[in-house]
Amino acid sequence: MNPRLPAEWEIQDGVLLAWPHEATDWAGTLDKVRPVFAEIIRQITRFERVLLATPHVSSTAEYLASVGVELNSVTICEIPSNDTWARDFGPITVIYNDKPVLMDFGFNGWGLKFAANHDNQITKRLKELGALKPNLNTIGLVFEGGSIESDGLGTILTTAECLLSPNRNPQLNRSEIEQAMASLIGARRVLWLNHGWLAGDDTDSHIDTLARICPNNTIVYQACENPLDEHFETLKLMEAELKAFKTPDGSPYNLVALPWPTARFDSAAHRLPATYANFLVINGAVLVPTYRDPEKDRKALELIGQAFPGREAIGIDCLPLLEQHGSLHCVTMQLPQGVLA
Repeated sequence: MNPRLPAEWEIQDGVLLAWPHEATDWAGTLDKVRPVFAEIIRQITRFERVLLATPHVSSTAEYLASVGVELNSVTICEIPSNDTWARDFGPITVIYNDKPVLMDFGFNGWGLKFAANHDNQITKRLKELGALKPNLNTIGLVFEGGSIESDGLGTILTTAECLLSPNRNPQLNRSEIEQAMASLIGARRVLWLNHGWLAGDDTDSHIDTLARICPNNTIVYQACENPLDEHFETLKLMEAELKAFKTPDGSPYNLVALPWPTARFDSAAHRLPATYANFLVINGAVLVPTYRDPEKDRKALELIGQAFPGREAIGIDCLPLLEQHGSLHCVTMQLPQGVLA
């Protein structure tokens, strides 16, 4: 029986995060970013459990309790980390013979850009500590959770810029990567985007910053309607590619264009990768990144909420996360039913 990569909207046991600490790139902005992580955790625990990796268990628990997080719904594990991007070092869960299996792919700091010696071991350490229940399958392939979207039925949406990056799996061509995805995560077909990027993004165009598969053959995507913006041309080309994609039965996808966030810059005037596509689906809700832009934030919440009928759309101010070039989905990894011990 082939493996199957569940859709994000299937039933979950919980969500994995890693806590920002002094040895991460957040060191200079912990007072700004910890409240964001705490709010993400607080909202998740309204619906399901949180699994949290941190080198400092007691101080992390004290902080979360002080801001009203329900600690009974949080499992905190003492584990060293380089950073906080759980989407890309966390386990990718596949269903094999009706049981979850944890795929522990290699993580090399998005193509050798950043140190990842601790982060690459987090899934293995969580298993050794007894926090994760299923069997662990350690694989030499470099493969990040943010680089793939699944409909749960064998369709994978991804970007050529990331999966064909020479610093990830240089020994594999496009066809061989497709074969690996077929055997390891059950990809029956792969939809490749050849266009789309965000200034300030370190991931080489992760799909979860650009376009997301939703229920009912819907894809929501980050659009840009400003012809003067540096992203206008590439995102228009991406939109054309999305319009050309067909569902397994040959129909076009229902496409939903998300509003274009107001440009944000760091203190050195480098543009930051603001995107509304970086949302997280959990049991009963979808957590949507917002950027202190009331009208666009409201519109993004409305559109993403409509794409996930029956779920509460909850906005979380993620402007501080942009400082390290990521957003809400990037710092989380869902753990499907049967994964948490």
